[in-house]
Amino acid sequence: MSLLTCFLRPLLTTGLLLVSITSVAVDVPDANVLEPGFREKTFGDYTVHFSTFSSAFITPEVAEVYGITRARNQILVNVSVTQTDAGKTSLGLGATINGTASNLLQQQRVLDFAEINEGNATYYLAPLKHTNEEVYNFSITVTPTGTNHEDAAPMTVKFSRKLYVEEAE
Repeated sequence: MSLLTCFLRPLLTTGLLLVSITSVAVDVPDANVLEPGFREKTFGDYTVHFSTFSSAFITPEVAEVYGITRARNQILVNVSVTQTDAGKTSLGLGATINGTASNLLQQQRVLDFAEINEGNATYYLAPLKHTNEEVYNFSITVTPTGTNHEDAAPMTVKFSRKLYVEEAE
């Protein structure tokens, strides 16, 4: 066996191993490049809407009113549920919201949703701290509450996001 073969064989093997590892990586949509269906899911008459955005996008005044911490490394998970009846879609309904976020190391965080009421619309926000380019898998269960929704079954949405730390201004 030549000296060149001794060096090339391990290098080639390592290269093939790296190619095979990267070719099976899961493609997770970035928050700014979403496909249809990655922001909402319909369950009969109900639709669960969900998104994530940087808490730094909230103005200081609004953050103070709702007790939201603004940070470059924190997102807000936004969830609302609407109902379509006789061709009319409601604004956000009251609901019980439970959820978790798990990173790729399977470290799980329980999401603590706060209810935000704005007139006839209700939505829910939960903060989540993260590192740059960290991928989280979300599982959120929504159950509409109140009169006219007693028969509503729990609805679960699952989605993934790659999160980024915002650049300093």
